[in-house]
Amino acid sequence: MYDEFTLPNGLRVIAERIPHFRSVSLGLWIGAGSMYEVEANNGLSHFVEHMLFKGTQRRSARQIAQEMDAIGGQLNAFTAKECTCYYAKVMDEHFEKAMDVLSDLLLHAKLDPAEFNKERGVILEEIAMVEDTPEDLVHDLLSAAHFKGQALAMPILGTAPQIREVTPDMLATFHRTHYRPDNTVLSVAGNYTLDHLRTLAEKYLGGWPSVEPPEPPRATDGYDPGMLRRDKEIEQMHICLGYPGIPQGSPDIYALSILNNLFGGGMSSRLFQRIREELGIAYSVYSYPTLYPGGGMFTIYAGTSPENASKALEQIGGELARLLESGITDGEFAQAREQLKGGYILGLESASSRMSSIGRSKLLLNRALGENEILDRIAAVTQDDVARIAHQILAEPCSIALVGRKAEQLDARGALALQ
Repeated sequence: MYDEFTLPNGLRVIAERIPHFRSVSLGLWIGAGSMYEVEANNGLSHFVEHMLFKGTQRRSARQIAQEMDAIGGQLNAFTAKECTCYYAKVMDEHFEKAMDVLSDLLLHAKLDPAEFNKERGVILEEIAMVEDTPEDLVHDLLSAAHFKGQALAMPILGTAPQIREVTPDMLATFHRTHYRPDNTVLSVAGNYTLDHLRTLAEKYLGGWPSVEPPEPPRATDGYDPGMLRRDKEIEQMHICLGYPGIPQGSPDIYALSILNNLFGGGMSSRLFQRIREELGIAYSVYSYPTLYPGGGMFTIYAGTSPENASKALEQIGGELARLLESGITDGEFAQAREQLKGGYILGLESASSRMSSIGRSKLLLNRALGENEILDRIAAVTQDDVARIAHQILAEPCSIALVGRKAEQLDARGALALQ
């Protein structure tokens, strides 16, 4: 059972009390990410996240770090395509200090123009780092190929030309537009009391004034399978295939997760066993689903030598064909379902992971399922459900991204033999 309430200004609170813990994890989840952006302001969600740590009306950047270090706490943030999260983890006796610091970042950030250009430089270096990290770059290219023309095609960091054009006024406007109490969820997990949580939420976040919300982001509008390549003088060919996915909140998430586990989600999966263990032509090969409003993507990745790239694609195509034509066995279905249950339970063994799970769900779906309800839904998945979702997704044409030597010359679709 979760504690849930909404402040008068519209800010939602969801929390899970774990009384045997001596810690509290808390996060402030904002509906801001690259899917809320347009080409002219791409990268601003991430830029704002950086700037909020550069000082507030009450604290300098050094003081923010010192105050958290002084209580042995952890403080950080991340930006995704669909959200931004600022989070902290502290001993339960320092719950109020963490609330004070986190709320100060969100409500009283200076967005100092003097710090603006320095942080711009940091972000440009971060973008350059992606260019030098081909496994990251190929995933960005896959999003651009798969969702072209939509906000989801844009990188979370933005592009170097766009970041060079950002002004402090653009940043402040984006911050005012998206950082609103009705667009925010406070999630907490650990040792707290409900009365204390209510008191702190009202004290530190209750005075945040409501503002008129902007137009909601456009939901994912299908996909148009494309291909993007980048020639780079590196040792490996990085291959990404993107198939249509399912939307956030779909009941098929559990069938898709079981499919992912048996196909490419672990060391016993078909892709790993065939391509790495049997053939030895890749060190890293895996699959995973991503879910967004209105749709998603199922991704297959492999990193191999340019000489083995065609063979790796042929083997991936062969495994896809075998799955669609012959289905799955009773044994691998049972194992993949049990793997999903075990992974879910083990993933909730820290307050931080529980805070993250309920916070993201509350922000994006306005609800969070309980542990037993999720386990029941996993147990209810049948082999027919997995077969249905496999044909729904993997029988469709895929988008392709390639990064490596002679990427422009690789006949990827021909090697897959399914497209």
